[in-house]
Amino acid sequence: MRLFASCKAALLTAACSLLVPTVSASSRIFESSSLDSCQSNANFTASLFQIVYAPDNQTLSINVEGSTTITGNVIFKVQAAAYGYVFLRETVDPCTMGPSFSGFCPLNLPQITFDTTYNNISASVSSKIPGIAFQIPDLDAKVTVNLYMRNDTSTSLACVDSRITNGKTVNQNGVKWGTAIVVFLGLVGSALVSGLGHANTAAHLSLYASSVFNYFQTLAVTGMVAVPLPPIVMAWTQDFNWTVGILKVNFLQKFATWYQMSTGGTPSTILATIDSKSVQVAKRAVELLLPARSLYPRGTVPIATTASGEYIVTGIDRVAFRANMEPTNLFLTAIIFYCIFTIIAVLGLSLFKAVCELALRGRWMPNQQNQLQEFHDNWLPTLKGTIFRLILLGYPMVVILSLWEFTQDDSPGEIFLALIFLIGTTAALGLAAFHVIRIAKLSERIHRTPAFLLYSDAAVLSKLGFLYIQFKATAYFYIVPTFIYILLKGIFVGFLQKSGTAQAVALLIIEVAALAGASFARPWMDKPANAINITICAINFLNAVFVLIFTDIFKGPGLLIGASGIIFFFLNVIFALVLLIIVLVVVTMSLLRKDPESRYQPLADNRGSFIKSSTALPLELDQLGLTAR
Repeated sequence: MRLFASCKAALLTAACSLLVPTVSASSRIFESSSLDSCQSNANFTASLFQIVYAPDNQTLSINVEGSTTITGNVIFKVQAAAYGYVFLRETVDPCTMGPSFSGFCPLNLPQITFDTTYNNISASVSSKIPGIAFQIPDLDAKVTVNLYMRNDTSTSLACVDSRITNGKTVNQNGVKWGTAIVVFLGLVGSALVSGLGHANTAAHLSLYASSVFNYFQTLAVTGMVAVPLPPIVMAWTQDFNWTVGILKVNFLQKFATWYQMSTGGTPSTILATIDSKSVQVAKRAVELLLPARSLYPRGTVPIATTASGEYIVTGIDRVAFRANMEPTNLFLTAIIFYCIFTIIAVLGLSLFKAVCELALRGRWMPNQQNQLQEFHDNWLPTLKGTIFRLILLGYPMVVILSLWEFTQDDSPGEIFLALIFLIGTTAALGLAAFHVIRIAKLSERIHRTPAFLLYSDAAVLSKLGFLYIQFKATAYFYIVPTFIYILLKGIFVGFLQKSGTAQAVALLIIEVAALAGASFARPWMDKPANAINITICAINFLNAVFVLIFTDIFKGPGLLIGASGIIFFFLNVIFALVLLIIVLVVVTMSLLRKDPESRYQPLADNRGSFIKSSTALPLELDQLGLTAR
């Protein structure tokens, strides 16, 4: 009871802290770490750009390394915008700015190296900045500078823009741990409730936990698209990277680098050179600025770069960079975590089996002997079913990252692993789905209902139930559209990292089809389950619409993208909070109530009677044998 209460309190606190961020006043800061060219000609380029303004210390640190072909007296036209709204336009003449800008009056430095710190910056500068700008997490602010000759202000010679951040973010470890713990409690709780013989309650709890996990996984996948996302969207989707195995552990990063080098690959060096090269998180479609990346190995074309040598990361590379890991380590990191989690689950199930055997021999739980004996007898199908369920949960990650790895060619060894995992998981799930459809059709032909053979055979239910138990018995076929949905999203996200617009359009079409299919078929087991999952499909559809807006395909005002990013965040954080509360309430009520089955109406497909009939006959035979003896 205390565990559930503490987890719920921690989750509510984390969610509320996102909705109303609280930051100490002593940590006010503005910083930027890269320049993005906003003009096709390259009269000015910068390979390193770092600027930090700390109003509390009254300091401004600037570190720039670049080159220019422009000479003469120049002026700068500065434009500042927040969330797409332009609130400042100024013209700056270096010749009137004092000795600090003497190198720009006239501009005659082919190679620019500027590394200095200005102290005692006037407090009047910070007084012009609204205090809330230092507190908003993942501030979406941009400064654009156009360079003109002093005697010709009609032709822009160079254009650069820089994203400004305040160091505050919604990408928090507390959110990651809180969401992961609640989903874990839901999955483990369903197993415990099932062991206690409450099949209907276990099915609902498993459905809710799996649906929440799949929704979080979809958010993580949204962050992988090669579309320029607003800062708050990038940060929020990063909170759910644990659902696809993207977690940084130092020794795993070293192992991934070693494995890649040992199998003939060349690691990327973004993090190793970050002090001498800036990294741009792409702000617009990369295919418009850069040549096609093609299917060359990373050793030939490491990472997309600007003319000045800055790295440009987008899509899955962006996810890796923001997770503080090299892009070449991402695939192997995710696969290793997936394998580790699977091994832990198998070991945990084996330990539970050993405890059940001791309990049966010692009769520790006389009231639960039948359930323990049933679990013991169906141990092997249950183990296979657990592995199948884990394969299904990790299948979107395997599809996306395996297909992406084929385009990256980090090393022959990693290509081989991607091929093995993709073929193995697809074949396993495909074979399982085939058996479910075959058994259901046989049951329809013999018993006039697919539910009889799907639920009366304990071995089939334990091994293959993960595929159909969340659906109505007559909707067992819905596993096929589910697989098609996962595969199509994986193909477009994994393969089309060069074209964010194509990804956005494809994802919108896929989500429209998923929402229409779910609304029409309503395949889940009862009305509450249908309501939750159809709502998830609707939120996924809205997220796909937002992603399409982020591509700027409609050429709308900048304020449209800025406002859409904020709406995306609040819509998803509120919906995620509601889902997590539902899971916590269901878990708590299922474990604390003496008869949790009373909370649910018997399902229309009559599966409960078929499940009971599978154990009633052996029990009756045991009683007859006892009477005869």
